[in-house]
Amino acid sequence: MRRKAQRSLNQIIFFCGVLFLILYLNRPQTPDPIFAWTKIRYKTGSATLPEARGSCPGLTETSKPALVVSRVATDGDARWLDALSQRYHLCVYRVDEPINPNSDHLQVPANRGHEAMAYLTFLIDNHAHIPAAGAVFVHGSRWAWHNDAPDYDNAALLATLDIPRALAPSGYHNLRCDWSTSTCVPSAPAQGSLEMRLQSAVAPWSARAASDTALPSALAAIFGGDADDYRAAQASGRLLLGRGEAVRSQCCAQFVVSRDRIWQHTRDEYVALRQWLLDGGDSNLAPRSRNRKVAPRDDKAAGRILSYLWHILFAPHTADGGIDLEQLNRDACPHAGDCYCRLYGRCNLPCSRGNCAGQYRVPPYYRLPDDWAATHS
Repeated sequence: MRRKAQRSLNQIIFFCGVLFLILYLNRPQTPDPIFAWTKIRYKTGSATLPEARGSCPGLTETSKPALVVSRVATDGDARWLDALSQRYHLCVYRVDEPINPNSDHLQVPANRGHEAMAYLTFLIDNHAHIPAAGAVFVHGSRWAWHNDAPDYDNAALLATLDIPRALAPSGYHNLRCDWSTSTCVPSAPAQGSLEMRLQSAVAPWSARAASDTALPSALAAIFGGDADDYRAAQASGRLLLGRGEAVRSQCCAQFVVSRDRIWQHTRDEYVALRQWLLDGGDSNLAPRSRNRKVAPRDDKAAGRILSYLWHILFAPHTADGGIDLEQLNRDACPHAGDCYCRLYGRCNLPCSRGNCAGQYRVPPYYRLPDDWAATHS
């Protein structure tokens, strides 16, 4: 009987020890969530940089907002964009086409990072000529599971998007209002938490788990740079995301941003960020990946990290030159009803905080039926 009691006591002590360890590792790191995520300081190890081949024709003369489109061949027919040319100045990048050495227009140096390569190339090669009306960044498919419309139609969203009202709060807005595929929901684990690390360990094939786990160190590498720059950056805040701190963000890298927010960063900073992405896919620099200095080699994980980054890049800075994480998260996750009304004029909807009835639902398996375009065009 004594052995049984001793064994039970040992099990209780072990359980309490494990529970204490989990709570300790996930304790709040600091009451001051100000971060130095305001200047891109990454320094490439590459000897050469890509040539400028991404200029958008006619951008210097337009009074329309730019519509920056990242397309691949599988996005299908691009004629849906023609009707939008009355409202937008189109800048359409085909990221899976070979480089044409005889042209300097609308080309990217590599098909990497999904839509991020086209977005960054536009920001680099057109930095001096961003329209005063701002820019909208979208994927190349008209019909996609992540488009925040009842029928998933990006043409309808872009046709009704009220850009001045979207930019009024802070100069940046994601095109999604529904929270169902975001990290806005309180149940989404913090990126550096023990829970997320365990998810990554037990599901190494999951791009979401891999990218979330890699996000804290990626932010430190992008905004911290080398040792000297890292110390300089810390003068305006922290660089490393704590274990219990979450970056709340909407899915899926489609957004509108003002010229002033774009110009918060120099052209050289966008070059450095694109090199962080390119260096992660460069076999000659692969050893640096082990030190988490470059983007993950897995393109899905690298692309997802950048999808978290846009609202950080274009966030307002504090008076001391930092990023307030709590304010960043509030701005990233507005009330769904307010968002639909402000962006698309769909007001007085029956809504909870994160969704509105009849506006969006995740399709089965995050896919639209193969005949969706044919039956809804």
